[in-house]
Amino acid sequence: MKQEAGMSMWWRAAWLALGLAVGGYAREAAAIKVVRDPSVSPVPTPPKVAQPAPAPAPDLPKLTADQIVERNVTARGGLGRWRAVQSITLSGKMEAGGKVDTYLPYTLKVKRPNKQRLAIEFAGHTSLQVYDGKNGWKLRPYLNRADPEPFSQEELRKIEEGPGLEGPLIDYVAKGSTIELDGTETVEGQATYRLKVTNKQGHAQHIWIDGTTFLEAKIENHPRHFDGKMRPVETYLSDYRTVEGVVIPYLSETRVQGVQATHKMMIEKVALNQKLDDALFAEPGPAALPAQRVFALDPATRASSAPSAQAPKSQ
Repeated sequence: MKQEAGMSMWWRAAWLALGLAVGGYAREAAAIKVVRDPSVSPVPTPPKVAQPAPAPAPDLPKLTADQIVERNVTARGGLGRWRAVQSITLSGKMEAGGKVDTYLPYTLKVKRPNKQRLAIEFAGHTSLQVYDGKNGWKLRPYLNRADPEPFSQEELRKIEEGPGLEGPLIDYVAKGSTIELDGTETVEGQATYRLKVTNKQGHAQHIWIDGTTFLEAKIENHPRHFDGKMRPVETYLSDYRTVEGVVIPYLSETRVQGVQATHKMMIEKVALNQKLDDALFAEPGPAALPAQRVFALDPATRASSAPSAQAPKSQ
């Protein structure tokens, strides 16, 4: 099963929102009761394969952290162009997981200073993640929940600590962050600089910068709890394209260490500086619930994801 994602820049905001939305879907899917046909022999577990030794650190030109960031900002389109972006709207498809690969249409709207709205189309209904700069809400009809639910304190903390629309490296001093060079590393066959970025709240993450293009190759995300332990999560960025002078990765792939399945987010359309009314980021109204649940739950797990008392009973 695909795992929920976590993320930096508008893409960190995007992945946070996607993680909140897909998290419920993934937990719901995990609760489906699977009955094996006793006449079919189980597939044998493949033997564990020894992990290859890490590649030696690549030899790259000796640059300071500030020099690497300066080249990254230039490669991304320049400080002036990014400061001129007041809103961004992304639309495309994201992987939802399951036995058959499923791609869900989404639209993400981000408006300065920190307003976000994510809409995901699923099973004929629209799920929402909305943040007005202070409060956030989730609307999840696919879980048979009609009313919007407030963000948890942890969800609020993560979104409030987001690096802004343009990402953690651009204007990092003004954001109160510090950056240091933490070595070099080969990522997907490319020599990269590994930067350590510490925000003003004291939380650190690593960002890998391609030593040739100076674009982000990989970003360290919040770790995820899987199979009884916390596992590192990383997002790989590629397919960079220029939109009105700024450079954006159209493909993001998030990987959980030790988990074979990955999670991809594809951008199909980008619009900059559209007029976005503040009402878009307000608490959403209630949803029209589906006639029956998307998933039939195992009774043993039904209670953990049961709707509120006001919602219709599960089918």
